[in-house]
Amino acid sequence: MGAGVALAIALVPAPVQAAERLDRRALQGTLDAVHRAGMYGTYSAVRDRREEWRGAAGVADVRTRRPVRPDMEHRVGSITKTFTAAAVLQQVERGQVDLDAPIGRYLPRVVPGERGRQVTVRMLLNHTSGIADYIGSAFPSLQVPSGESLDAHRVRRFRPEELVRYGLAGPPTNAPGQGWSYSNTNYVIAGLLLERVTGTPAEAYITRHVIRPAGLKRTYFPATPFIRGPHARMYENLYGYIDPPRDYSVYDMSWAGTAGAVVATMDDLNRFYRALLTGRVIGPAALAQMRRTVPVTDPDGNVLMRYGLGLYALDLPCGEFWGHDGAVFGAGTQSLSDAAGNRQLSVGLTLMKYQRLDEPGNPLPHPADNALGVHMLQALCGDQGAQITAGGPAFRPLPLQHHRR
Repeated sequence: MGAGVALAIALVPAPVQAAERLDRRALQGTLDAVHRAGMYGTYSAVRDRREEWRGAAGVADVRTRRPVRPDMEHRVGSITKTFTAAAVLQQVERGQVDLDAPIGRYLPRVVPGERGRQVTVRMLLNHTSGIADYIGSAFPSLQVPSGESLDAHRVRRFRPEELVRYGLAGPPTNAPGQGWSYSNTNYVIAGLLLERVTGTPAEAYITRHVIRPAGLKRTYFPATPFIRGPHARMYENLYGYIDPPRDYSVYDMSWAGTAGAVVATMDDLNRFYRALLTGRVIGPAALAQMRRTVPVTDPDGNVLMRYGLGLYALDLPCGEFWGHDGAVFGAGTQSLSDAAGNRQLSVGLTLMKYQRLDEPGNPLPHPADNALGVHMLQALCGDQGAQITAGGPAFRPLPLQHHRR
């Protein structure tokens, strides 16, 4: 949930294997460098089989200088989409949903007419529906840009149907199934689909059938604008148009819902993706569907990433990693795991859109992006990652926030 420049993956001579152990000093050092590069606060959880490391750097409150802690709860934004997709795939396993059926079969009033007959459930989950994102309509001042509508909607309660209407009213980004375009509208519709086939509010269903079976103790959909547990303030800079950056940690998350409202700790995110990738949330056939991807390309046709059903794959120097990233006002997160759920990283950020824009309106690279890329390669590739980044970062983190088309 955000916009920007394309993900940049550097070419390396050949893939290398992930490290067998965690270098705790290097992990803390690279995380400290993210803070020194301008990030207010950041926390990270890294796992290699049974070995774990947790770290934090910076402050949770720029006024009081209260330090961040590794176990803080955090708004994880579009990582929510993996939870929602897993819940829909449970219904596919039960025979209640057909991935290749038109969404109009289930929600004829929500997605009516020709679009309801052409857009399938799979197209919603892999962002090939062509349905526009609702964010620009729900927060019109972002087009200026300014923070006016962000402030106006702090306690506004959006209904999912309202958000879907915004998305359907926008110009289609592509013909159904004929292109990839990231849209939060897809996942709000997916939440309404869950409610239709289960007879249960989507967030309650996901809590009962995805969050709890995965063993997550501090992951939840917030019922109020407040985060329940210890947390950092979350600052939005809006590319310099909100100056100084403003705290949006207290916010009604109905604007994100099943597309982006979840709160979690970094440990819980690692635990979730481990449970998902090892078959404890959905079965092997459903997981295979989730990992069936479409390419995400740049304007020159270069493949930048591969997006499945609420899950994407990134090729890093030490192999293939699966996960998702997320951003809401003031908070960013990325979670990546190898295919077996052995080597994992989840990292949270407390300052967003800290970059500046170039003349066409694309975010310019920022030292914090580079530092975060170095930390992530250290976490996932160990000493191999450190060697690769010696001449510069090997990839740009939070790819969905840097690539929208």
